[in-house]
Amino acid sequence: MERDKLDEKRIFLFLAITFLITYVIEIVFIAPMAGSGDASRAMMAQSLIAAVMFVPAVSVALTRLLTKEGFAIKELHLAFKWKGNQKYYMLVWPGLAGMILLGAILYFLIFREQFDSNLGYIGALLTAQDGNTYTTGQLWQYMFFQLLIGVVLSPLVNLVNCFGEEWGWRGYLLPKLLKCMPVVPAVLLDGAIWGLWHAPLIALTGYNYGIGYAGYPVTGILAMCVFCMAVGTIFSYTEIKTGSCIPSILGHGMINGFSMIGVYFTSLAHPYNVFLGPMPLGFIGGLFILIMAGVLLYQLDQEEKAAKSTKEQVKDL
Repeated sequence: MERDKLDEKRIFLFLAITFLITYVIEIVFIAPMAGSGDASRAMMAQSLIAAVMFVPAVSVALTRLLTKEGFAIKELHLAFKWKGNQKYYMLVWPGLAGMILLGAILYFLIFREQFDSNLGYIGALLTAQDGNTYTTGQLWQYMFFQLLIGVVLSPLVNLVNCFGEEWGWRGYLLPKLLKCMPVVPAVLLDGAIWGLWHAPLIALTGYNYGIGYAGYPVTGILAMCVFCMAVGTIFSYTEIKTGSCIPSILGHGMINGFSMIGVYFTSLAHPYNVFLGPMPLGFIGGLFILIMAGVLLYQLDQEEKAAKSTKEQVKDL
Protein backbone atom coordinates (compact mmCIF):
# COMPACT_ATOMS: atom_id res chain seq x y z
CA MET A 1 0.00 0.00 0.00
CA GLU A 2 2.86 2.35 0.86
CA ARG A 3 4.32 1.70 -2.58
CA ASP A 4 0.98 2.60 -4.19
CA LYS A 5 0.89 5.88 -2.27
CA LEU A 6 4.42 6.69 -3.38
CA ASP A 7 3.52 5.90 -6.98
CA GLU A 8 0.49 8.18 -6.71
CA LYS A 9 2.68 10.93 -5.32
CA ARG A 10 5.09 10.55 -8.23
CA ILE A 11 2.23 10.59 -10.75
CA PHE A 12 0.88 13.80 -9.26
CA LEU A 13 4.29 15.46 -9.14
CA PHE A 14 5.18 14.41 -12.68
CA LEU A 15 1.89 15.75 -14.06
CA ALA A 16 2.09 18.97 -12.04
CA ILE A 17 5.58 19.76 -13.33
CA THR A 18 4.75 18.76 -16.91
CA PHE A 19 1.51 20.71 -17.19
CA LEU A 20 2.78 23.78 -15.31
CA ILE A 21 5.90 24.21 -17.44
CA THR A 22 4.07 23.40 -20.69
CA TYR A 23 1.06 25.63 -20.10
CA VAL A 24 3.20 28.60 -19.00
CA ILE A 25 5.39 28.35 -22.12
CA GLU A 26 2.42 27.91 -24.45
CA ILE A 27 0.16 30.59 -22.94
CA VAL A 28 2.79 33.23 -22.10
CA PHE A 29 5.23 32.82 -24.99
CA ILE A 30 3.95 30.69 -27.86
CA ALA A 31 0.39 31.99 -28.20
CA PRO A 32 1.31 35.70 -28.70
CA MET A 33 4.03 34.85 -31.21
CA ALA A 34 1.94 32.31 -33.13
CA GLY A 35 -0.68 35.00 -33.77
CA SER A 36 1.89 37.52 -34.95
CA GLY A 37 2.25 38.56 -38.58
CA ASP A 38 6.01 38.75 -38.08
CA ALA A 39 7.59 35.75 -39.81
CA SER A 40 10.53 35.60 -37.40
CA ARG A 41 8.19 35.52 -34.38
CA ALA A 42 6.08 32.83 -36.02
CA MET A 43 9.25 30.78 -36.62
CA MET A 44 10.25 31.25 -33.00
CA ALA A 45 6.82 29.98 -31.95
CA GLN A 46 7.35 26.83 -34.02
CA SER A 47 10.75 26.31 -32.42
CA LEU A 48 9.23 26.62 -28.96
CA ILE A 49 6.48 24.13 -29.86
CA ALA A 50 9.21 21.65 -30.81
CA ALA A 51 11.08 22.43 -27.57
CA VAL A 52 7.96 21.79 -25.49
CA MET A 53 8.10 18.16 -26.61
CA PHE A 54 11.03 17.72 -24.22
CA VAL A 55 9.09 18.89 -21.15
CA PRO A 56 7.72 15.42 -20.21
CA ALA A 57 11.25 13.97 -20.27
CA VAL A 58 12.55 16.85 -18.16
CA SER A 59 9.68 16.23 -15.75
CA VAL A 60 10.61 12.56 -15.46
CA ALA A 61 14.14 13.52 -14.48
CA LEU A 62 12.94 16.12 -11.96
CA THR A 63 10.38 13.74 -10.43
CA ARG A 64 12.97 11.00 -10.07
CA LEU A 65 15.36 13.43 -8.39
CA LEU A 66 12.81 15.07 -6.08
CA THR A 67 11.32 11.76 -4.91
CA LYS A 68 14.72 10.03 -4.74
CA GLU A 69 13.55 7.37 -7.17
CA GLY A 70 16.93 7.20 -8.83
CA PHE A 71 17.90 6.27 -12.36
CA ALA A 72 18.40 2.51 -12.30
CA ILE A 73 18.86 1.44 -15.93
CA LYS A 74 16.34 -1.42 -15.74
CA GLU A 75 13.62 0.97 -14.54
CA LEU A 76 14.07 3.62 -17.25
CA HIS A 77 12.22 1.67 -19.98
CA LEU A 78 14.81 2.73 -22.55
CA ALA A 79 16.34 -0.60 -23.53
CA PHE A 80 16.27 -1.55 -27.22
CA LYS A 81 14.62 -4.94 -26.80
CA TRP A 82 14.56 -6.18 -30.38
CA LYS A 83 14.99 -9.94 -29.90
CA GLY A 84 11.58 -11.58 -29.68
CA ASN A 85 9.81 -8.22 -30.03
CA GLN A 86 10.09 -7.63 -33.76
CA LYS A 87 6.31 -7.72 -34.27
CA TYR A 88 5.83 -4.85 -31.84
CA TYR A 89 8.35 -2.73 -33.70
CA MET A 90 6.64 -3.67 -36.98
CA LEU A 91 3.29 -2.59 -35.54
CA VAL A 92 4.51 0.98 -35.26
CA TRP A 93 6.97 0.95 -38.13
CA PRO A 94 5.74 0.45 -40.83
CA GLY A 95 2.38 -0.65 -39.40
CA LEU A 96 1.23 2.85 -38.51
CA ALA A 97 2.16 4.10 -41.98
CA GLY A 98 -0.17 1.48 -43.45
CA MET A 99 -3.01 2.52 -41.13
CA ILE A 100 -2.52 6.17 -42.09
CA LEU A 101 -2.52 5.38 -45.81
CA LEU A 102 -5.61 3.15 -45.54
CA GLY A 103 -7.43 5.89 -43.63
CA ALA A 104 -6.58 8.46 -46.32
CA ILE A 105 -7.69 6.08 -49.10
CA LEU A 106 -10.99 5.42 -47.34
CA TYR A 107 -11.54 9.15 -46.89
CA PHE A 108 -11.01 9.86 -50.60
CA LEU A 109 -13.25 6.96 -51.60
CA ILE A 110 -16.04 8.63 -49.62
CA PHE A 111 -15.23 12.23 -50.59
CA ARG A 112 -14.03 11.71 -54.14
CA GLU A 113 -14.37 15.36 -55.13
CA GLN A 114 -11.68 16.23 -52.59
CA PHE A 115 -9.08 14.03 -54.30
CA ASP A 116 -6.92 15.79 -56.89
CA SER A 117 -5.18 13.37 -59.25
CA ASN A 118 -3.20 16.32 -60.63
CA LEU A 119 -1.68 16.98 -57.19
CA GLY A 120 -2.47 20.69 -57.32
CA TYR A 121 -1.90 21.09 -53.58
CA ILE A 122 1.68 19.85 -53.63
CA GLY A 123 2.26 21.64 -56.93
CA ALA A 124 1.25 24.95 -55.33
CA LEU A 125 3.58 24.30 -52.38
CA LEU A 126 6.56 23.53 -54.61
CA THR A 127 5.89 26.54 -56.87
CA ALA A 128 5.70 28.81 -53.82
CA GLN A 129 9.09 27.50 -52.71
CA ASP A 130 11.08 27.82 -55.92
CA GLY A 131 8.87 29.62 -58.45
CA ASN A 132 9.00 26.73 -60.94
CA THR A 133 6.05 24.94 -62.51
CA TYR A 134 5.77 21.16 -62.56
CA THR A 135 4.00 18.64 -64.75
CA THR A 136 1.61 16.14 -63.20
CA GLY A 137 4.10 13.38 -63.94
CA GLN A 138 6.84 15.21 -62.07
CA LEU A 139 4.53 15.80 -59.11
CA TRP A 140 3.58 12.11 -58.93
CA GLN A 141 7.24 11.16 -59.06
CA TYR A 142 7.94 13.63 -56.26
CA MET A 143 5.08 12.20 -54.18
CA PHE A 144 6.25 8.62 -54.71
CA PHE A 145 9.63 9.50 -53.23
CA GLN A 146 7.97 11.45 -50.41
CA LEU A 147 5.92 8.39 -49.53
CA LEU A 148 8.97 6.15 -49.61
CA ILE A 149 11.15 8.54 -47.64
CA GLY A 150 8.34 9.20 -45.16
CA VAL A 151 7.88 5.51 -44.35
CA VAL A 152 11.61 4.85 -44.08
CA LEU A 153 12.89 8.00 -42.39
CA SER A 154 10.04 9.58 -40.39
CA PRO A 155 10.71 7.60 -37.18
CA LEU A 156 14.44 8.34 -37.38
CA VAL A 157 14.19 12.03 -38.26
CA ASN A 158 11.80 12.61 -35.33
CA LEU A 159 13.61 10.31 -32.90
CA VAL A 160 15.03 12.94 -30.55
CA ASN A 161 11.92 15.11 -30.26
CA CYS A 162 9.60 12.14 -29.77
CA PHE A 163 11.85 10.74 -27.05
CA GLY A 164 10.99 13.85 -25.06
CA GLU A 165 7.30 12.96 -24.97
CA GLU A 166 7.37 9.17 -25.00
CA TRP A 167 9.78 8.75 -22.12
CA GLY A 168 7.29 10.79 -20.11
CA TRP A 169 3.93 9.40 -21.22
CA ARG A 170 4.74 5.76 -21.94
CA GLY A 171 8.12 5.25 -20.28
CA TYR A 172 7.18 6.79 -16.92
CA LEU A 173 3.50 7.70 -16.47
CA LEU A 174 2.00 4.49 -17.90
CA PRO A 175 3.98 2.05 -15.68
CA LYS A 176 2.96 4.13 -12.65
CA LEU A 177 -0.72 4.12 -13.66
CA LEU A 178 -0.61 0.35 -14.20
CA LYS A 179 0.37 -0.05 -10.55
CA CYS A 180 -2.69 1.92 -9.45
CA MET A 181 -5.49 0.62 -11.70
CA PRO A 182 -6.44 -2.06 -14.26
CA VAL A 183 -4.82 -1.98 -17.69
CA VAL A 184 -7.71 -0.58 -19.78
CA PRO A 185 -8.40 2.53 -17.65
CA ALA A 186 -4.63 3.05 -17.22
CA VAL A 187 -4.02 3.02 -20.97
CA LEU A 188 -7.02 5.24 -21.76
CA LEU A 189 -6.21 7.70 -18.97
CA ASP A 190 -2.62 7.92 -20.17
CA GLY A 191 -3.88 8.84 -23.67
CA ALA A 192 -6.46 11.33 -22.37
CA ILE A 193 -3.83 13.13 -20.27
CA TRP A 194 -1.58 13.28 -23.32
CA GLY A 195 -4.42 14.84 -25.30
CA LEU A 196 -5.24 17.43 -22.63
CA TRP A 197 -1.56 18.38 -22.53
CA HIS A 198 -2.11 19.90 -26.02
CA ALA A 199 -5.13 21.99 -24.93
CA PRO A 200 -3.54 25.50 -24.86
CA LEU A 201 -2.03 25.06 -28.33
CA ILE A 202 -5.37 23.96 -29.75
CA ALA A 203 -7.29 26.74 -28.02
CA LEU A 204 -4.85 29.61 -28.54
CA THR A 205 -3.05 28.84 -31.81
CA GLY A 206 -5.43 26.61 -33.79
CA TYR A 207 -2.94 23.73 -33.53
CA ASN A 208 -3.96 20.75 -35.71
CA TYR A 209 -7.61 21.77 -36.14
CA GLY A 210 -7.54 25.46 -37.05
CA ILE A 211 -10.00 28.00 -35.63
CA GLY A 212 -13.63 28.98 -36.10
CA TYR A 213 -15.08 25.47 -36.32
CA ALA A 214 -18.28 24.50 -34.51
CA GLY A 215 -17.65 24.22 -30.79
CA TYR A 216 -14.20 25.84 -31.00
CA PRO A 217 -11.97 25.15 -29.13
CA VAL A 218 -13.65 22.43 -27.04
CA THR A 219 -14.41 20.27 -30.07
CA GLY A 220 -10.77 20.37 -31.13
CA ILE A 221 -9.52 19.50 -27.64
CA LEU A 222 -11.93 16.57 -27.39
CA ALA A 223 -10.95 15.35 -30.86
CA MET A 224 -7.29 15.54 -29.87
CA CYS A 225 -8.00 13.52 -26.73
CA VAL A 226 -9.73 10.80 -28.77
CA PHE A 227 -6.83 10.73 -31.22
CA CYS A 228 -4.26 10.54 -28.43
CA MET A 229 -6.21 7.79 -26.66
CA ALA A 230 -6.30 5.73 -29.87
CA VAL A 231 -2.67 6.24 -30.89
CA GLY A 232 -1.61 6.12 -27.25
CA THR A 233 -3.21 2.68 -26.92
CA ILE A 234 -0.97 1.35 -29.68
CA PHE A 235 2.07 2.96 -28.09
CA SER A 236 1.09 1.70 -24.63
CA TYR A 237 0.59 -1.81 -25.98
CA THR A 238 4.16 -1.90 -27.28
CA GLU A 239 5.47 -0.51 -23.98
CA ILE A 240 3.59 -3.15 -21.99
CA LYS A 241 4.74 -5.98 -24.25
CA THR A 242 8.40 -4.97 -24.50
CA GLY A 243 9.00 -3.10 -21.25
CA SER A 244 10.54 -0.33 -23.36
CA CYS A 245 9.30 2.98 -24.75
CA ILE A 246 11.62 2.74 -27.78
CA PRO A 247 8.85 1.30 -30.04
CA SER A 248 6.50 4.11 -29.03
CA ILE A 249 9.22 6.69 -29.76
CA LEU A 250 9.53 5.28 -33.29
CA GLY A 251 5.75 5.15 -33.68
CA HIS A 252 5.40 8.74 -32.52
CA GLY A 253 8.00 9.73 -35.08
CA MET A 254 6.01 7.95 -37.78
CA ILE A 255 2.84 9.81 -36.81
CA ASN A 256 4.58 13.20 -36.71
CA GLY A 257 6.39 12.72 -40.01
CA PHE A 258 3.80 10.84 -42.04
CA SER A 259 0.34 11.96 -40.91
CA MET A 260 0.21 14.87 -43.39
CA ILE A 261 0.65 12.63 -46.43
CA GLY A 262 -3.07 12.49 -47.26
CA VAL A 263 -3.33 16.28 -47.37
CA TYR A 264 -0.97 16.42 -50.34
CA PHE A 265 -3.61 14.68 -52.45
CA THR A 266 -6.45 17.05 -51.55
CA SER A 267 -8.15 19.41 -53.98
CA LEU A 268 -7.58 23.14 -53.58
CA ALA A 269 -11.12 23.72 -54.87
CA HIS A 270 -12.73 21.35 -52.35
CA PRO A 271 -11.18 21.80 -48.89
CA TYR A 272 -11.03 18.78 -46.59
CA ASN A 273 -12.62 18.52 -43.14
CA VAL A 274 -9.84 17.90 -40.61
CA PHE A 275 -12.32 16.31 -38.18
CA LEU A 276 -13.01 13.60 -40.76
CA GLY A 277 -9.71 13.25 -42.64
CA PRO A 278 -7.66 12.60 -44.67
CA MET A 279 -5.16 12.87 -41.79
CA PRO A 280 -5.46 10.38 -38.90
CA LEU A 281 -6.59 13.31 -36.72
CA GLY A 282 -10.03 12.86 -38.30
CA PHE A 283 -12.50 10.05 -37.63
CA ILE A 284 -12.34 8.51 -41.10
CA GLY A 285 -8.64 9.14 -41.64
CA GLY A 286 -7.90 7.61 -38.25
CA LEU A 287 -10.47 4.80 -38.44
CA PHE A 288 -7.93 2.00 -38.85
CA ILE A 289 -5.93 3.33 -35.92
CA LEU A 290 -9.14 3.38 -33.85
CA ILE A 291 -9.93 -0.20 -34.86
CA MET A 292 -6.43 -1.38 -34.03
CA ALA A 293 -6.59 0.41 -30.67
CA GLY A 294 -9.88 -1.34 -29.87
CA VAL A 295 -8.44 -4.75 -30.77
CA LEU A 296 -5.33 -4.18 -28.65
CA LEU A 297 -7.34 -2.89 -25.67
CA TYR A 298 -9.54 -5.98 -25.80
CA GLN A 299 -6.47 -8.21 -25.94
CA LEU A 300 -4.85 -6.47 -22.96
CA ASP A 301 -8.07 -6.73 -20.98
CA GLN A 302 -8.44 -10.46 -21.71
CA GLU A 303 -4.82 -11.13 -20.83
CA GLU A 304 -5.20 -9.30 -17.53
CA LYS A 305 -8.36 -11.25 -16.67
CA ALA A 306 -6.67 -14.53 -17.56
CA ALA A 307 -3.63 -13.68 -15.41
CA LYS A 308 -5.90 -12.74 -12.50
CA SER A 309 -7.87 -15.97 -12.85
CA THR A 310 -4.68 -18.03 -12.89
CA LYS A 311 -3.38 -16.23 -9.82
CA GLU A 312 -6.62 -16.94 -7.94
CA GLN A 313 -6.48 -20.61 -8.91
CA VAL A 314 -2.92 -20.90 -7.63
CA LYS A 315 -4.01 -19.28 -4.35
CA ASP A 316 -6.74 -21.86 -3.89
CA LEU A 317 -4.31 -24.77 -4.26
